[in-house]
Amino acid sequence: MNRRMFLTAVGGGFFAAPLSGAAPPAGRVLRLGLPYGIKPKFDPGSNPVDRALVDGLRAQGYEPGCNIIFEFRSAEGHPERLSDLAAGLVQLKVDVLVTSPTAPTLAAQGATKTIPIVMVGVADPVGAGIVASLAYPGGNITGVSVNAADVTCPLCSEDLDAPSLLASLRSRTVWSNSAMATR
Repeated sequence: MNRRMFLTAVGGGFFAAPLSGAAPPAGRVLRLGLPYGIKPKFDPGSNPVDRALVDGLRAQGYEPGCNIIFEFRSAEGHPERLSDLAAGLVQLKVDVLVTSPTAPTLAAQGATKTIPIVMVGVADPVGAGIVASLAYPGGNITGVSVNAADVTCPLCSEDLDAPSLLASLRSRTVWSNSAMATR
């Protein structure tokens, strides 16, 4: 499983976790907003990241086209368009915004303070001003950070009785390469 597929599966898990154990509400269609900066289309048929999100939601009883609709919008490599895309999704009254990486998340944050935002793969959400802290993000944003090793230990010690070992594996090549950080 590659890094992006893993992050999407984890992000999908964050989104679906409150829904676990319960069937989707009968007759209600969930609208999921996906504002992206570069990715040209949402394609679960050939994109493993998109497939992981759809599969995770299917496992919770959500079937695309039946009780969940994906509202995908792409800035097509023009980050200046992200704010308008996020505002457009808010006007559509989506139920949740799923964002990745930092720029679409900031655009979604600027567009709404009420619609839940699930961020996936944001490198430094605290440093970017997206959340107040990883332990207590506040507001309407939750999700997965990919570069939080330095602040993970205090967070884990609150959640675990007695953590005996905590490991973090990172590739300096991936995270320090600015070209990769913008993809």
